[in-house]
Amino acid sequence: MRIGIKIGLSSGPETTVENLVNTAQQVEAKGFDSVWMPNIFGLDAISTLGVIGYGTRKVELGTAVTPTYPRHPVAMAQQALTTQAASAGRLVLGIGLSHKLVVEDMFGLSYDKPATHMEEYVQVLQALLTGEQVSHQGEEFRVNAGFKIEGASKPPVIVAALGPRMLKIAGRLAEGTITWMTGAQTLASHIVPTITAAASDAGKAPPRIIAGLPVVLTDKPDEVREKIAEQLVIYGQLPSYKAMLEKEGASTPADIALVGNEAELRRQIQSLRDAGVTDLNSAVMSFEDGQFERTVDFLATELTTAAGK
Repeated sequence: MRIGIKIGLSSGPETTVENLVNTAQQVEAKGFDSVWMPNIFGLDAISTLGVIGYGTRKVELGTAVTPTYPRHPVAMAQQALTTQAASAGRLVLGIGLSHKLVVEDMFGLSYDKPATHMEEYVQVLQALLTGEQVSHQGEEFRVNAGFKIEGASKPPVIVAALGPRMLKIAGRLAEGTITWMTGAQTLASHIVPTITAAASDAGKAPPRIIAGLPVVLTDKPDEVREKIAEQLVIYGQLPSYKAMLEKEGASTPADIALVGNEAELRRQIQSLRDAGVTDLNSAVMSFEDGQFERTVDFLATELTTAAGK
């Protein structure tokens, strides 16, 4: 199992392009496999990763994730290929629906048929990323377009998928899935088998399963989980994440976070490996001085084990 670090979690004054480049360089120097950047209401993730690509050499750069609704697949493909060229082929394009609350109440768009939207979106996007001239006449998209960007290979597309239909779309049309707020038991019993079967039925290689979870190294797990529950309360309320927490038997996001001392974290990480997770997207949280650095250093020591060496 590969281990990456999530960056750009906040949108405060410290989250500048310069600081994120520096953070990514530190992550790369410690030997991590990847950095993952969310696209919420701060910096644009794809653009920022293009800049980071110039400041790094080998670490994989992934979006976790870029919402599809506000970005036409032609625009998404063009931007992704530009970043792919800038990063010498290290981009992983993670895309997702976002949530009805965001799409309808903030963007003013219809969230009436999210799975149909994503199915057509991925079909068009994958073709555009390979440089094909696309002629698609569907229910959600009508596209006649194509372009090529010199020096840009096709990046893998990872779809944020939790429900059965979305997982089948991801397995059939994309290269894997990336989850958030989904525990090890649910990954093992629901996420991994559903997407893997869909990929196999489509004659594709086994998909990547990228699990995003909060991670904190601490000797005060109860206290830390309390703070995580407060900070991440919204994720226990959004329908898609709430459904995954309920499937896990968890009451709050804190219940599925990776929290504890070194031995406890190793056990929790192993449970993800056993579940079939291929990549851990570590959202390192800190509640005291030096906690972020200590957690990252611990994860760095786990890289050899995670790689199966």
